Amino acid sequence: MQLAGDTPPATTAKGAVRIEEPSRAERQIGRRAAESRATVPAFELATVVDMSATVTARREFRAAAGGSAATGGTAAAGRSAATGGSGVPSLTAMVVRACALALRAYPRANASYRDGHFELYDRVNVGVAMMSGDSFAVPTILDADTKTALEIAGELRSLAARVRAGTITSPELAGATFTMSNLGIMGVSNFNPPVLPPQAAILAVGAMRAVPIVRGEDIVAGHEMNLTLTCDHRILYGTGAAEFLTRIRRLLEQPQELLS
Repeated sequence: MQLAGDTPPATTAKGAVRIEEPSRAERQIGRRAAESRATVPAFELATVVDMSATVTARREFRAAAGGSAATGGTAAAGRSAATGGSGVPSLTAMVVRACALALRAYPRANASYRDGHFELYDRVNVGVAMMSGDSFAVPTILDADTKTALEIAGELRSLAARVRAGTITSPELAGATFTMSNLGIMGVSNFNPPVLPPQAAILAVGAMRAVPIVRGEDIVAGHEMNLTLTCDHRILYGTGAAEFLTRIRRLLEQPQELLS
């Protein structure tokens, strides 16, 4: 017996169809993605980072803390690298710090294109995309250029816990001047996310993998990771964007400054 107001599932050549309404967060994601694709003249640059020195640095931190190192190359190792541990800077935190230092050196990347003019920001606030069920949130590490990798790692753990619990607050999701998205922890090697208007760029971080690397005349075991930078071409042009991405890569390949 069908009750009044009930709507039976539609049946098509694809089978029964169930209608689901998107959540408020999903509606917002859809609007921002459509706005980005429709209004931002985006272009992408990609590079491969030799992560061997960063892996070694994290291993040394972990050994000093009495644990074992996560060296990447698998989804489980990637998740371990993303969350970090006590006394060990997480991989995601080190990438955030590399972005922050590069943003300080390249103000156009830490800026927006609005109404025909450029807005350059004094503070370096890095948004970090985090999954929450079928949706995602982008909490912000404020003044990321002034914080150590360990401080950033601690903030990321706290923010991720609140995203999972659904207790993240609006102020914690506001103020980002740049965004980083790390799907490498899910085993994704590379991807091209849309710029989040009005930001100038977004960095996609792929999975870290164990590979043979040529150094001089020798082939040695190492680790690599793909980075893809999507830019708003109205404010970031080819040369500047390439220099900005190269700065991030060099910081990760020579991580002493990231750990200071």
